[in-house]
Amino acid sequence: MDETESSNFQLFRECLSTPLIEKSSTTPEKKTRKARGSCRRKTAIKPVTVEEPDDAEELADFIDYIAQEIFTNLPSDLRTLTYSAWLNTPSLQFTYTDPLPTTTAHKILDPLPGTITDTLTTYSILNPTQGQTTTDFLTPILATYISSLLTPPPRAYLTRPLATESEICDRSWIPLTYHHLIPRGVHAKVLKRGWHTEDQLENVAWLCRACHSFVHRVATLEELAREWYTVERLLEREDVRDFAKWVGRVRWKTK
Repeated sequence: MDETESSNFQLFRECLSTPLIEKSSTTPEKKTRKARGSCRRKTAIKPVTVEEPDDAEELADFIDYIAQEIFTNLPSDLRTLTYSAWLNTPSLQFTYTDPLPTTTAHKILDPLPGTITDTLTTYSILNPTQGQTTTDFLTPILATYISSLLTPPPRAYLTRPLATESEICDRSWIPLTYHHLIPRGVHAKVLKRGWHTEDQLENVAWLCRACHSFVHRVATLEELAREWYTVERLLEREDVRDFAKWVGRVRWKTK
């Protein structure tokens, strides 16, 4: 891969990792299992608790593997797409739009090898009995990937050269996104009710996609604006700290 394609792969992997991490983080605690033996005796010794191996490394390996399998089978112009190239190439503007049309998603995803479906099914990511297809699962991921590539670079006041790691989980080896600490969807209400002043509305935190997604899962836009409008306040939440600790162990291996 050249530099652009490698950078886009990292972005795609992050987009793919978000739903997989969400699925795994619903029960991040280590599971326990009982040692074999009869439990019917009244005097039976308490079952031995055996810790399951740490699954964070296995999850990272799986995400990296399936991301490569999918990404390398995407159209070449999509693997190397940049905002600048899209802005200056009419054919790319015609092909890739935001939001992503369903017909375009099917055209890109339907030809993927069947082995990808087999892998997703084996790892219980897909549930064919419920009619879910690989295209169904990957469409929102592909839409997020394309939307990210077609987003203009942030304005000067949003750039932070010193932001080299996610401000919640501290991971520094993955792409970052900027999270509006006071969500834009409630700016009018924020000003009307006097929760914050106008100069505070564009305060941002730099987060990995997993942390960004998690923050929006644990609170509504209004709650984020009213109560959780700084990184420090977010980290006061036990659920945020627990997630940060868990997701911080999901690492991609150096190639």
